[in-house]
Amino acid sequence: MVTDPIADYLTRVRNAVMANHRIVEIPASNMKKELTRILMEKGYILNFKTEDEPKPGVIKIALKYHPVTKQPAITKLERVSSPGLRKYVPADKLPRVMNGLGIAVISTSQGLMTDKEARQQKIGGEVICYIS
Repeated sequence: MVTDPIADYLTRVRNAVMANHRIVEIPASNMKKELTRILMEKGYILNFKTEDEPKPGVIKIALKYHPVTKQPAITKLERVSSPGLRKYVPADKLPRVMNGLGIAVISTSQGLMTDKEARQQKIGGEVICYIS
């Protein structure tokens, strides 16, 4: 049993990137699907596919690398809020990752969104992770 499924998700992606894998499989949940959707929209991964056949389901993520230099698109994944220590921020104190070059994923009352989207909608929430 995993006590922090989001940290497990980030660790699996981080390990797959460090090992230069093309595809990583992760046990599915609604929050992980939303986090994967955000990674896809922001260009950190190539594509993803969800399979719901075994009951918990699996998310298959195709990782993105530079075609010439083989450098991964994801250079850093950092968990901020954890089950033991939640980190909530108001809308005016939302973090900026790498001075706007990276993204912070925020869990709000409107669902998961990036720091930029939350700033535009003037919504605060729980800081899930930093991605750059």
